[in-house]
Amino acid sequence: MKSFIIQISATLCAVILFTAASPRVYQPVDHDSFGPGEELQYRVSFGIIGIGDARMVIDREVRSVNDRPVYKVDVYGKTTGMVDWVARVDDHWGSYVDTSALVPHISYRNIQEGNYRKNEITRFYHDRGVIETRTLDQKTGKYKEPKVFHNQRREIRDMLAGYLYLRTVDFSGMKKGDSFEISGFLEDTFYDMKMVYGGVERIKTKAGKFRAIKLVPVMPEGGVFDGEKSVTLWISADENKVPLKIEAKMFVGNTTLELSGFNNLRHPVSGL
Repeated sequence: MKSFIIQISATLCAVILFTAASPRVYQPVDHDSFGPGEELQYRVSFGIIGIGDARMVIDREVRSVNDRPVYKVDVYGKTTGMVDWVARVDDHWGSYVDTSALVPHISYRNIQEGNYRKNEITRFYHDRGVIETRTLDQKTGKYKEPKVFHNQRREIRDMLAGYLYLRTVDFSGMKKGDSFEISGFLEDTFYDMKMVYGGVERIKTKAGKFRAIKLVPVMPEGGVFDGEKSVTLWISADENKVPLKIEAKMFVGNTTLELSGFNNLRHPVSGL
């Protein structure tokens, strides 16, 4: 159960949030779809059974890292109900994301899944194309020597920076079947994935009804997902571009994550 939850969490996050890199260091990205103080709530279900809740928060205060202004972005996820008794999950992912270039300077993961624990800090040196990851030794309570990764793309994004960047993409000129490549870094792996544009649909979530942009990532073979088109993502077709829903077909069943609530969006909500 532990490894199953980890694979789902990591892959779904990679699908939504990893984004295309840029050849320039700190290339500005125009954005007006989110801002400090935003909070999104999600409900996670396995089949028809609710198994957890997640919450994404952009801190109200703009911080400074490496002499650059940053958003502090945090995601909290935990199991609920009977699942919490069987295989408890209480995860916290965070990142300090450059407010201009939307690249991470520091990211961190504090994972508690059953008896599994992982605490990790990753630092991104975009000017040198270097990423350093440190993991906490659960026995000694001290961080191990860093693992160093070299990135030729220069501007690589982690999960949460990618999440923000995805909300800046202009889909207005795309047609059904058009695709674009996305890339990112998680734990010790660089990702590249093809994303197919599926047009605009009307969908219903626990937070209401929305016009939504449909995206279908082409999943790699193997793993827990049932086929290369087994995951579908919808984001709101308005100025906020909020991730609304994810459906994932797996060999053991279907998992859904859908928006259940929101606060302090940058723009008024546009429904049906």
